[in-house]
Amino acid sequence: MKRLLSIAIVVFVGVQIAFGQVTPNLDWATRVGAKAFPSSQKIFIANNYGAVSDTTINTKFIQRAIDACAKNGGGIVTLRPGNYVSGSLFIKSNVQLRIDKGVTLLGSQNFDDYPEIDTRIAGIEMKWPAALINMLNVKNAALTGEGTVNARGKFCWDKYWKMRKEYEPKGLRWIVDYDAKRVRTVLVQNSSDITLKGITIKNAGFWTVQLLYSTRITADGLIIRNNDDGKGPSTDGIDVDSSSWVLIENCDIDCNDDDFCLKAGRDWDGLRVNRPTEYIVIRKCIARKGGGLLTLGSETSGGIRHVLATDLIGKGTGNGFHIKSATTRGGTVEDIYFQNCTLDSVGTAFQFTMNWNPSYSYSKLPAGYHYEDLPAHWKSMLTKVEPASNGIPHFKNIYISNITASGVKKIVNAAGLKESYLEGFHFSNVKINGNTAGDISYGDRWIMSNVILTGADGKKLNATNSKNLQLENN
Repeated sequence: MKRLLSIAIVVFVGVQIAFGQVTPNLDWATRVGAKAFPSSQKIFIANNYGAVSDTTINTKFIQRAIDACAKNGGGIVTLRPGNYVSGSLFIKSNVQLRIDKGVTLLGSQNFDDYPEIDTRIAGIEMKWPAALINMLNVKNAALTGEGTVNARGKFCWDKYWKMRKEYEPKGLRWIVDYDAKRVRTVLVQNSSDITLKGITIKNAGFWTVQLLYSTRITADGLIIRNNDDGKGPSTDGIDVDSSSWVLIENCDIDCNDDDFCLKAGRDWDGLRVNRPTEYIVIRKCIARKGGGLLTLGSETSGGIRHVLATDLIGKGTGNGFHIKSATTRGGTVEDIYFQNCTLDSVGTAFQFTMNWNPSYSYSKLPAGYHYEDLPAHWKSMLTKVEPASNGIPHFKNIYISNITASGVKKIVNAAGLKESYLEGFHFSNVKINGNTAGDISYGDRWIMSNVILTGADGKKLNATNSKNLQLENN
């Protein structure tokens, strides 16, 4: 009898989960983030190593202070109040670079001040300029303070737009982002137990913060502003890229692309690397301008899973919750929780697509080019995924709950594929007003409980080529 009763309870709980009434186990979410922080309180003032607050390029002087700090067992590297121009800096293990109130680190406007390194960018491993601030192959390091890092990225934006005008008529839209080689602001790569806390970061030349191939990271209280000097293209806020056990909290982002974004490699090269992004918590954050409050993809090749996004606010972002991929990416996006969020005047509340931005997503070599003469990253982009079925992405087991929104243009824009349905999307306690409820195609097991989607046009949520749908109150 006890065995039968236990089976009955398991079945009952399973049914409740299926209908969105019980949140599955999220015990892992209490274990994310950095588990260590540089403990030494020894102070190394970069001005004592030659740094000056004027137009001098201070890279070597600040780096001397960082290196001396690391050599002497770690500690805190600081600067006296002022504005300091620098190229790429490399924080070492056990070092805390603290940008205090009254200090502004200004990014050099010269590409030569950012040496190329082996890294991954937009899902492809290649040579690329180092970021303004780097943590490469380090443990127990931090970037903190109440000061400002202004990357002054317009020199990168101008280069990119000039190249776009040259490349697009040649049928090369798919490669221009990689050839432009714009400078990121903060890069954490192959590192662990890293803390980013409190600083204001402005005007990224490309992505603002990239967390790549790393684990045990905390990003707390970052303020990102990338629209001060104009509309900087692809200036993502925080990108978590094939990394794990990450905590992002209390951050405020205003950028010109995805605000909080999770990635895991692109196409053939991403499938070769095959590293997931997993065990990620994003909480108590706000996104203002930007492509999406929370975006997963489009680089999905290694898989994105075990994600909790909670207590977020989106104000004027292009999308609220966006999952995107392409038919050459592959990978599975699964076990995702988007909950307790408020959306205000966003473009689309829920945007799910497996065929995102074809002109960018699919690589084709125009006539007149010889493959053997191409750069290595062009060849990576052009290598076909074989069999082609390996390039089909999968989205499944997505849990959306306790969402309110107003001023939305389109509430749902969801398009799976005939080969890959949007599977197991669970909505509960969702109330949204918008211009139109929207559309679902190729959905399977979409279950809505206590969901009210009100379109000003009076139309209901439209579902085509879908099955096993329970669309309540919409």
